[in-house]
Amino acid sequence: MSLRITTLAERPEFASALWEMDHSWRVFMFNDPIADLFYPVAATDYADYVLVADDDTEPGRMVARGCMIPFPAGDLPDDGWDGVIRQGWLARKLDRPLDAVSALEATVRTDLLGTGVSPMMVAAMRDHAARLGFRELVAPVRPNQKHLEPHTPMTEYAFRSREDGLPHDAWLRVHVRAGGEIVKVAPRSMVIPGTLAEWREWTGLPFDRTGPVEVPGALSPVYCDVAQDHAVYIEPNVWVSHRLG
Repeated sequence: MSLRITTLAERPEFASALWEMDHSWRVFMFNDPIADLFYPVAATDYADYVLVADDDTEPGRMVARGCMIPFPAGDLPDDGWDGVIRQGWLARKLDRPLDAVSALEATVRTDLLGTGVSPMMVAAMRDHAARLGFRELVAPVRPNQKHLEPHTPMTEYAFRSREDGLPHDAWLRVHVRAGGEIVKVAPRSMVIPGTLAEWREWTGLPFDRTGPVEVPGALSPVYCDVAQDHAVYIEPNVWVSHRLG
């Protein structure tokens, strides 16, 4: 497979199909309210920060996308993914300096998972951030095997390594092999609240008992409060820093 990876600004014909690509994201993941500050305007306000990929076997059909957002430099926020989107959106509206850049996602078409596309997208995001003049690309990484251990603290999981010294988690390994360094945990990177009816719709689970609920695909349990008619998912991510030259 020979990938062609460009920005959405260079290939605006992909804008209409950007979110229609087959993916493996769980429904509840689309209900973080902070996402509304980026995704509805990604193809317009952030087209230079969205990468799209197709390959020579099916030109014009998306293989993967990668999203980034510029934000004000500073300490990496504990609210991770939510934090960089909120900070980036606010700084853009107030015309403040956007002198740092964060990856938000690298999504590969479902039928191509495990074929080596993910490392190519990470490398492309690194290269593009460098072309834009940034000296570092950061990422609030969502470890892709953590959902198998929802009760394990992320502070333990993130720094677990194999005998060869690489991270235990496959997605963290991709970042480290690309030159990234695990920095710290973002303990409340994504916060997804909802009524019990909403969580039932998103997951198909009953949400009829107060306490932690294991949800397929969630990195930590969702806390359910029946008396208050709400449940909240607080997802920890892992900050990774990619130094660029």
